[in-house]
Amino acid sequence: MKTRNKSPWLALIVLTGVSTVGFIDRIVVNVLVEPVKAEFGLSDTQVSLMGMAFALMYIGVGVAAARLAERRRRLTLISLGTFFWSIATAACGLAQSWAQLLIARVGVGLGEAFGLPGNQSVLSDYFPANKRGFALSILMLAPPVGAFIGFVGGGWIAQEFDWRATFLIAAIPGLLLSIIAFTFISEPKRGQHDPGAGDEVPPLSAVLYRMFVLPSARNLVIGSALAAMFGFGLNYFFTSLMIREFSLGLGEAGLYTGLIASLPAAASVVACGWLGDKLGAKTPAAYALIPAVMMVIGGPIYALAISRESLGMLLALVSVATFLNFGYLGITFATIQNLMHPRMRATTVALLNVVYGIAGGLGPLLLGFMSDTFSVTHGEARGLAMAMAITGFAYLWAAAHYFLAARKLSGDMEKVRVRPSGTEAG
Repeated sequence: MKTRNKSPWLALIVLTGVSTVGFIDRIVVNVLVEPVKAEFGLSDTQVSLMGMAFALMYIGVGVAAARLAERRRRLTLISLGTFFWSIATAACGLAQSWAQLLIARVGVGLGEAFGLPGNQSVLSDYFPANKRGFALSILMLAPPVGAFIGFVGGGWIAQEFDWRATFLIAAIPGLLLSIIAFTFISEPKRGQHDPGAGDEVPPLSAVLYRMFVLPSARNLVIGSALAAMFGFGLNYFFTSLMIREFSLGLGEAGLYTGLIASLPAAASVVACGWLGDKLGAKTPAAYALIPAVMMVIGGPIYALAISRESLGMLLALVSVATFLNFGYLGITFATIQNLMHPRMRATTVALLNVVYGIAGGLGPLLLGFMSDTFSVTHGEARGLAMAMAITGFAYLWAAAHYFLAARKLSGDMEKVRVRPSGTEAG
């Protein structure tokens, strides 16, 4: 189409918008835990299944959809997937039973499995390797910005109207962006910034090799999956903690959650991406060391914060911890993309989505289980706080894998650069 634009920055803006809407539609259930729980008479463990229902489709069809994206026009798949998950989000608001709501959440996961894996692949073809850290960090603003809109906007809408209206309104931006992405964004030439990459699509085994056999990539995947699991769990129940522990209204609790989950994380994601590109040119290990050091500090701070009886102190310390614990997002994706062949990148994102989808489902489920267990003897508020404090300390586990990745990152980057499509290097 003649109207399609080849500007990298326009593509970055629109695809960041698509990813942000995807995250809103994924995370908006977090602020609706209490009203959904009350309407359907659920426990913390049961209500956490909304996260697991979403993850099922990532696991089921994500990789197959990404393999299709390695061969077909990615912007078409992105547009269709965005349209479908937006319709499924609206269906969540129309659900008349707990089973119907879970099925609709499965539909959201199905749409995102098709619509999101191609984003990083497209942008990796628009931006050269030495600028991908910053560009993909901008893309990874989607989680914090989406969290802010989902928590603050979703909480306000649910309080002023009801939880069903939140889903219905959340569906609108995705429908509009699906049309914009299809109509105005040009499909970039694959591998245009990766000379010698070739046009052949490597087999799935080669992708798996680079992700799980190369030591640096393997530890980046494990470390980021653990961090995602802990983050999803903590964000899922943070609004509930504000309501239970401090008797806040849904709108006020959503406002605090949205601010804390967005502004510090957004600043951290961009800062880490910029710093990684600046230091990584001479010291590739910096791409892993930066998030490792931040999580070593941030995890214990979160555990300390969540046990404070002063709301102001709790919010201040959690803000610091959020800045430290979420900086890994953009810099990790950029590093993994740099380790991949150009026609591996959509598949890589899909495989990561499977890993993070499982993590996103397990995080709330495990935290909800711990909360239910501790609540028997300590009450609902203290039981949830104890479960969240333990989860905060667990960030040290994720940091350990980033330190392991840093030890091998330079050698692994050189290995795949010398043999970009060889069988040994993937």
